[in-house]
Amino acid sequence: MFLSRLKDWRLGGDGGHSHDDLDDEAEAIPDPRAIDLILRVGELLLASGEATEAVNDAMLSLSVAFELPRTEVSVTFTAISISCHPGANQIPITGERVVRRRTLDYFRVSELHRLVQDSALGMLELDEALQRLRAIKNDRSPYTNMLVVTGFGLIAASASVMMGGGLIVAAAAFVATVLGERVSVFLARRGIAEFYQMAGAAAISAAIGVALLSADSWTGTGVQAGAVITGNIMALLPGRPLVSSLQDGIGGSYVSAGARLLEVFFTLGAILSGVGAVAYLAVRLGVDMKLDNLPVADTDPTNIAVLLGAAGIAMAFAVSLSVPPRMLPAIGVMGVLIWLVFAWMRHSLGVPSVVATVIGAITIGVIGHWLARRTQRPALPYIIPAIAPLLPGSILYRGLLELSTGDGVGGLLSLSEAVAVGLALGAGANLGGELIRAFQRGGLAGAGRRSRPAARRTRGGFTASR
Repeated sequence: MFLSRLKDWRLGGDGGHSHDDLDDEAEAIPDPRAIDLILRVGELLLASGEATEAVNDAMLSLSVAFELPRTEVSVTFTAISISCHPGANQIPITGERVVRRRTLDYFRVSELHRLVQDSALGMLELDEALQRLRAIKNDRSPYTNMLVVTGFGLIAASASVMMGGGLIVAAAAFVATVLGERVSVFLARRGIAEFYQMAGAAAISAAIGVALLSADSWTGTGVQAGAVITGNIMALLPGRPLVSSLQDGIGGSYVSAGARLLEVFFTLGAILSGVGAVAYLAVRLGVDMKLDNLPVADTDPTNIAVLLGAAGIAMAFAVSLSVPPRMLPAIGVMGVLIWLVFAWMRHSLGVPSVVATVIGAITIGVIGHWLARRTQRPALPYIIPAIAPLLPGSILYRGLLELSTGDGVGGLLSLSEAVAVGLALGAGANLGGELIRAFQRGGLAGAGRRSRPAARRTRGGFTASR
C-alpha cells in the first residue's frame, strides 16, 4: 500500500528513525496547527473508545499527510504525545494531551477515521481538516440520550429472552437495567467513583430480579426471574475494554494493555460486588434461589427465540455505543452468526464452551475486519457489539449464587470459567483481525501489515530485515 510505504520511508522503515537523520539539513518549521490537529484527533479517538494501536496509526498518518518532519508518537491509556524534529540545530517541538473523561461513541470514531483517511489521501488541506474536526467534535450522536438508555435496557431484555424468559421477564429486565443506569448517572453527577456507580447499578437490577423471584415463590407461576439478573450482568460486562486490552497487547502497547485489562477486572469486581451483596442477603433472608434452576440459553441452532435474542443483544449493544445506524443490520447478522457457530459446536460436536467461544470470536473477528477494510471504517464498531451474545453473564451469575450458598470451590471455578470465556472472546476476535492483516492489504490509512513496528523482533541474535 502506497501510504504504508510512504510512512515507512519517512519513519526509517520500522516505525522509528534512521541514525543518519540527525545529519540532515534543517527542514521547514512544522505548522503548530498541524500538531494541534493531530493531538486533538488522537485525544478524541482515545476518549471515544478506539484502541491504542489504531490511535497511534491515525496520528502517524496525519503527520505524513501534513508533512511533519521526523515524527514520533506515543499513546498510552490516558495520555498522548507527539514530537517532531526539523533537523540540524532546530529545537524539537513536542505536544501532549491527557484524556481525563471517556465517553464511548463509535459514531465519532468512525467520522474521525474518515477524516484521517481523507487527509492521508490528500483530499483535505489543513484548514479544511481543522474545520471538519470542529464539526465532528460539536456534532450530535445519531441517537438521543433516551435512545441510548433504551439500548442498555434492550440488551438485558434480549439476553433474558435468550435465557428462556418470557415477555414478563424481558420487561422486568428492561426496567431493572434502565433503573440501574439512572442510579449510576445519579451517582456520577455527585462525583462518586465509577466503581461504586457500577456496583450500584448492578445491585439495583439484582434487587428487582430477587423481588420477582420472591414473588414467584409465592404465586408459583414458574417465571424465570434469574434471567433478569443475567440480562443485567450482560448489559454491564466490559466487552469493549476486554477486546481493546488484548488488541493493545498484541500490537506491543503493553502499558495500555495492562491498564485496560485492569479496567476490565475492576468493572467485573464492581458487578460481582453489587450482585453478590444482593444475592447473599437474599439467601440469608430465605429467598429460594435454586442452583438447579439457573437460566441457560438453549444451544439448539434452530431455536428462533434464541436467535432473535442474539440479534437483539448485538444491535442494542451497538446503539448503546453510538455505532452509525447504517452498520446495525450487519451487526445484527453477525450477532446471530456468532451464536450459530457457538451453538453448533456445543450442540452437535460437544466441544467445551471456551473452545466454541474462541471459534465463534475468530469468525466474527475475520468478518468484522474484512467489513472494516471493505467499507473503510474502523473494525471495533463491528466486532464489539457482535460478540455480546457470548458474554458470560449466566456463568457469572451461577458463580455468585454458588458463593452465596456456601459452595466456595464451585463458585471460584465458575468465576474462573467466566474469565476464561471473556479472554477467549477477546483473543479470538483479535486473532481474526491478525488473519486479515496477514493476508489482505488495504483498509484505513496506516493499517497495513508493514505499519506495526512491534511485529519486528530480534530472534536468536539476528534482527529482522527492514
